[in-house]
Amino acid sequence: MTAARIVEDIVACKWSLSVLAGLRGGVCRPGALQRAIDGISTKVLNQRLSKMVRYGVLSKQNFPEIPPRVEYQLTPLGRKLLTILDQVESLQRELEKVKR
Repeated sequence: MTAARIVEDIVACKWSLSVLAGLRGGVCRPGALQRAIDGISTKVLNQRLSKMVRYGVLSKQNFPEIPPRVEYQLTPLGRKLLTILDQVESLQRELEKVKR
């Protein structure tokens, strides 16, 4: 998959953007993300997390504990993507001002 397709897949999904925003502050567990993202189902959250791990945007760490513990965080690529998305959002705000 090309970089453009990966970005398109992430940007096209409102949940992916919410997940990225939720991980902006650092390491996070899935339950904490689900509580922080209003309306996201466990299934959708897990799908988005898995997909972004496959894309290299997030890293996943499994801990061999009982009960099992999993943590996610942005990779350097994920932080770069978040920076670009922040710039796009800033541009959007500027364009909205021009339209008024």
